[in-house]
Amino acid sequence: MDEWRFPSRATPPGSAAYYSIRFAPSGLRDDLARLLGWRQALAAIPDTVSDPGVAQRKLDWWREEFAQMLSGTPRHPLSRALAPALDRHTLPPAPFLTIAARAEAEIHRRVPADRAAVEAAEEEDRGALFELLARCHGTADSGLLVRARRLGGFCGQVERLRDAGRRLRAGRAVFAQDSLVAAGLAGTTLERPDVRRRLAPLVAAAAAEARDHGVAIDASDLPVCLRIRARLAERLLVELTAPDANVVDTRIALTPLNKLWHAWRESRRRPPVRT
Repeated sequence: MDEWRFPSRATPPGSAAYYSIRFAPSGLRDDLARLLGWRQALAAIPDTVSDPGVAQRKLDWWREEFAQMLSGTPRHPLSRALAPALDRHTLPPAPFLTIAARAEAEIHRRVPADRAAVEAAEEEDRGALFELLARCHGTADSGLLVRARRLGGFCGQVERLRDAGRRLRAGRAVFAQDSLVAAGLAGTTLERPDVRRRLAPLVAAAAAEARDHGVAIDASDLPVCLRIRARLAERLLVELTAPDANVVDTRIALTPLNKLWHAWRESRRRPPVRT
């Protein structure tokens, strides 16, 4: 039995990932879910392994496993399930490798230097995943792939804010280093009583920048699963920036019914006809 078929642990019912794949073409859903599973396996390493050395060895194992997958000798059940999709959709290695590189940056708690670095980091992670998902839909146009990566970067920025409390408690980056320095928060911890109050302007600024980033992307002719994920990120960003929202102490999320409604609405929207 292939545990990585849709729905899977990477696309559990009720999640944004589930609803984005649920409205994709039926013949693609399993391959899309396996790609999300591969990215989740790497992204989970800094979440679940506290020792950087152990985490690095685990990531190196997955890098070796990817090489094994390319050579036709995968060992892990996920790799064996995913390997045919690489050939079926002619998926390039580069996006897989950038996702691994971002997991390594998280393991070693590297902080992006500035806002541009934050955007680049998310495009190398979630953006690389979105590129792979777009390629599974047959997207080969370079301009569309650039927009897919940028859209993934936007979703990654929103999820970074959603997970701000957990990330900060784990010593992982939420904001750019120059913003932390300007706010006098570089090297501080959540245990300091004034830190939460002083984080509020950083959250607001990061949310505004993420919103501007997302608005500037024309996603109208991208695959529906990417558009749904972006629409859910837009709705989540509204919740994260509500006057009473507290992203440091509370994990804010949309309800499954809300996700279903917006996913269905986006799935009904027809892409524009380009001339």
